[in-house]
Amino acid sequence: MNLRGTISPDRPLLVLAIAEEAAYLDAKLPVLLTGMGKVNAAAAVAATLARQPLPSVLVNLGTAGALHPGWTGTHEIGSVLQHDLDTEFIRRLTGQTVGATLALGDGPTLATGDQFIADDEARAALGRRAHLVDMEGYAVASTAHAFGVPVRVVKQVSDEAGAGADRTWKESVDDCARLLAGWVRANL
Repeated sequence: MNLRGTISPDRPLLVLAIAEEAAYLDAKLPVLLTGMGKVNAAAAVAATLARQPLPSVLVNLGTAGALHPGWTGTHEIGSVLQHDLDTEFIRRLTGQTVGATLALGDGPTLATGDQFIADDEARAALGRRAHLVDMEGYAVASTAHAFGVPVRVVKQVSDEAGAGADRTWKESVDDCARLLAGWVRANL
């Protein structure tokens, strides 16, 4: 976890997993680097919000894999789900709903899980439930909601989440960081 800048109630807090994704962001806005995965993201956001003034909005930026052919570009997420938590089974077992899909607004569905999707079979299965896949979005949005902070999730497609996605991600992360910085300049 690494917080750059100062959080204040009149400015957004930008939240990203790793420094490579944040390379071109304006240093005037506070940036929280959480580390990869749901646990790191939730812990970093919770620890930061618990000891700082709350920001005006929390904006999770990052890369995502496309679960359908032809998906490219920058997308503001409309809903986010956890693809590696069997919410329906837990509900049947306990009667409690844990990890329900979070509605954020209009836009595509993001599936979050602690697995980098680089397999065509996994991609096809996830594609029946979502448009994009990442490793932090749900955790960031859920934690922001727990603290009563508005949240936006914005993802730049870096790869097609199938065979070879790991290579494609490495090759595209710098361009994705530039595009995300451009989105921040245009929208915040």
